Amino acid sequence: MPVIDRETAGRAPAALTPRLRLVLVLLLAAQFMLAVDFSILNVALPVIGAGLGFPLAHLQWIGTAFALCAAGFTLLFGRVADLFGRRRLFLGGLALLAAASLLGGLAHSPETLITARVLQGLATAAVTPAGLSLLTTSFPEGPLREKALGLNGALMSAGFTTGAILGGVLTDLLSWRWSFFVNVPVALAVLVVAPAVVRDSRPAERPKLDLPGAVSVTLGLLAVVFGLSRAGEEGWGSPGALLSLAAGAVLLLVFLAVERRVAAPLVPLSVLGRRSVAWGNVAGLIAFLTETSLVFLMTLYLQEVLGFSAMSAGLCFGVLGLGTVIGGSVAPRVIGRTGSGRTLIAGGLLQAVATAALLGLGADRSWLWLLLAGTFAGGVGNMLVIVGFMVTATSGLADREQGLATGLATMTQQIGITMGTPVMSAVATAAMTGSGAAAVLGGLKAAVALNAAVVLLGVLTGAVFLAGPRHGRTGNPAGTSGAED
Repeated sequence: MPVIDRETAGRAPAALTPRLRLVLVLLLAAQFMLAVDFSILNVALPVIGAGLGFPLAHLQWIGTAFALCAAGFTLLFGRVADLFGRRRLFLGGLALLAAASLLGGLAHSPETLITARVLQGLATAAVTPAGLSLLTTSFPEGPLREKALGLNGALMSAGFTTGAILGGVLTDLLSWRWSFFVNVPVALAVLVVAPAVVRDSRPAERPKLDLPGAVSVTLGLLAVVFGLSRAGEEGWGSPGALLSLAAGAVLLLVFLAVERRVAAPLVPLSVLGRRSVAWGNVAGLIAFLTETSLVFLMTLYLQEVLGFSAMSAGLCFGVLGLGTVIGGSVAPRVIGRTGSGRTLIAGGLLQAVATAALLGLGADRSWLWLLLAGTFAGGVGNMLVIVGFMVTATSGLADREQGLATGLATMTQQIGITMGTPVMSAVATAAMTGSGAAAVLGGLKAAVALNAAVVLLGVLTGAVFLAGPRHGRTGNPAGTSGAED
């Protein structure tokens, strides 16, 4: 396999052509829509439950059904994109998303709504890695790719914040059904334009799909995500949660054993063995786990301690969204000057300091300035980590492996988002002594302290494995910036 060296990378285009600009707009629009879709229903859940007759105890399945499929199938679909065509999977996933969103908006029973959420999760598992791999293969490794991934990260985080705000606005002004309907015109617009603009890439010879590996890893991830969801609802001592997590661990071990034996593995162990892929994904897991769970903790602080309404609390996170947009915008320049590994570490340090500063929050609204400043700075740092993670985890790999790399990165993202809130919720609940705002604040501070410590652990991990003196721009050994193909 030829090695892509720095000289080759240096001949890559330095500016966006009109076609590449349109490709970027289309792919970013799809990723932004998926990010909005992840959080848009959170505020509307009680209204949906009342409208469709969901029992309160089963309301969480509106989110869990989506998360199970989005995380469980993303690695499989990422590899399928490599084998059978990324554009084909991207467009098929968008069509499924539009149909599922229309079904959800028209639902008149809990069963129909859950079916729509399952289909939306499957569509997300297909579109996200396929779209990211189209992004990384459309833009050559170097400044253009770093800029594209920076914009993608910024819009993705902004989409989470926008979804929380938009869900409340649509529910209040129109109906919760518009939280589903809003996806349909965006998906259709991308479906109409993308076939003429986005180029496909696939191997000349189609290898066999590793079916045993695909089944074991998908079932393993489904079991892990289901266990995390049960733990968040019932506690970490729940037999159902522990059994599901144990089954997931066993299935993932089976998957690794399968991959060692098959001729054409779903995930070649040589890719998993790459320092940039393995430790880049560890850093990404920590970034998604900590920041999304911090939003949950600060939501509790705003509503339970300061007495804010749900809408006011959501609007406060607009500052966090601004921080992530700024972080995503400056990340490519920082990576260009210092390398993705050092950018990841610098962002983690900023996020850890900003998170630790929130330990100074008090029980009255005069401390709101600290929350706004801390979440803004933390958003900038977190986005430096996420863009650094995406560049690190997808660089130095052949184009035929980009679906696998982005599938791994997307799986990391979904698992981090899924497990963060249950972990921090359990810590906060266990640390609450007594009742009232003071007790809630004490529990939240314990969880915030753990959150900051986990971020710091990610920084130390990155310092050891990703930013050594021999690592260059993308975290690969100096003298190479690519992988054998």
